[in-house]
Formats: sequence, C-alpha cells, structure tokens
Amino acid sequence: MLQQRVITALVLLGILLPALFSASPLPFTLVVLVLMAAGAWEWGRLNGLGHRGSLVMGAACVALCALSWQQGWLDAPLPWLWRVGGCSWVVASAWLLYAGVPAWSRIPTGVRWIAGVLALWLAWLAVVQARMVGINFLLSVLLLVWVADIFAYFAGRAWGLRFTRRKLAPSISPGKSWEGAGGGAAGVAVLATAWVLADAYFQSPVLSFYSQLASRGLGSLAAAVLFMVAMSVAGDLVESLIKRSAGVKDSSGLLPGHGGVLDRVDALLPTLPLAMMLISGAQA
Repeated sequence: MLQQRVITALVLLGILLPALFSASPLPFTLVVLVLMAAGAWEWGRLNGLGHRGSLVMGAACVALCALSWQQGWLDAPLPWLWRVGGCSWVVASAWLLYAGVPAWSRIPTGVRWIAGVLALWLAWLAVVQARMVGINFLLSVLLLVWVADIFAYFAGRAWGLRFTRRKLAPSISPGKSWEGAGGGAAGVAVLATAWVLADAYFQSPVLSFYSQLASRGLGSLAAAVLFMVAMSVAGDLVESLIKRSAGVKDSSGLLPGHGGVLDRVDALLPTLPLAMMLISGAQA
C-alpha cells in the first residue's frame, strides 16, 4: 500500500508541478480541469448514478468550466460569485454537519447532482484565478489545507481526547478530534507567520494569501486563518458524510493508494473560493 501511495504521488507531482510552474497558466488550467471532471464522475457514482450517468456528470462539469472560460471569467473580477459561493459553503456545511449522515439522502437527488457540479466548477474557477494571481499566492492557499491536515493528524495521534474527551464528529469521521483540529490551526498559524515574514524579507512581487490579509491588520489575518482551517475541516467532513451515506470508504479507486480525486480535494472545495472571497474583501 505504501509503495502504491508513493508511486501515485510521484506521478501526480510529475504532472502537476510542470503545469503549475509553466510560464503560461494554460497547462495548469487544463490539468485541474481533468481532475475536476474526474471528481464530478465520482460525485455521480456517490449519488446514485451508474457509469454512463456519472460520465454525463463529468461532461457537464467540463461544459460549465468551458463556458465560463469562453465568457472570460478566468481573468475577470468575480467578488459577487465568491461571496455567493463562499456563503453557500458555510451555510450548507454547517447544516449538513448538524443534521448528520441521514440528512444527505433526504435531499432530492437532482439537487445533489447540481450541487456537486457547481462545487467542482467553483473550485476550478477559484484555483485557476489563484494561479493567475501568482504561484506564491496559490501555493499559500494550497499549503494552508495540507499543513492543517498534517498537523491535525499528528496532534490527534499525540493528544487526541486528552483534553476534551469528545471526538469532533464521531458519527461522520470517528478518527477526528478537537485536539487534532487545534493542532491543525496552530500549524497554519505558524505557516502564516513565516510566510508573511518571508514575503517582506524577499520583497515578493506577488503577495501570499496571508500577506494580503495581514495588510488589513493582524487581527484580520488571525480570524481568516481560523476560519479557513475550520472550513478545511468542514470540507473533509462533508465528503466523509457523503461517503458514509453511500456506504463506501473512498470516492473511487482512480488514485491507487489514495482513493479518489474527491478524497484528495475535499478540503480544497470550500477553501479555494473562500480564499478568493477573502482577498476580494482585502483588495476592496
């Protein structure tokens, strides 16, 4: 299993890194589009569609992305879209996590299909715009999610249930603890501080997500970091809730050793548009 995970990770890095650091954003845009289309296919399978229906879901996601691309949305300011999408994520995830696993199956199937396509399209649009802002900015958002996840894992293993005696969401993801979530937040706080100092020291021409927020004050930066970590956890938990409702462990087997695409991007689905929403406010 470990060998499989390493090989898959190396292959993904071999595709993603050249696309990310290409002089043109086009290769990265296309690579992420393929990933989102695969995620939409997985979403269809998780929500009652067969193979053909899931392929239609993937095609619908590609069509929506292509339409927004053709309309010039990739390099257009979209503060209204980030606000609507970000607020929708906050409200929907809060309701789902409060209502629990049974609530998902009570949502009309068509609504679930549409919600999945829209969530993946919005994340694609956000990550492409973030790449157009600059690689420093995009990496600062991506690493927020990855650092939160890594620190949460190790903090949970070291101190899980030591202080709270209660798991974070036992009916959805029994392995997660409040101590782990706190460790994730602490890790991102360190990351944000280091990145702001590095931007200032190296006089980065493209400011990171953290530096853009720090320009409004350290209080704004601290609040934004806590909020983003919370939504990162929420994205992970929402996908776990959907998988529990479907009775599966992974969203698919597309990424051997890692599960599916949705298993790898679940926390990014809410955080990417929310990052764009927050910097839209910072730039206002």
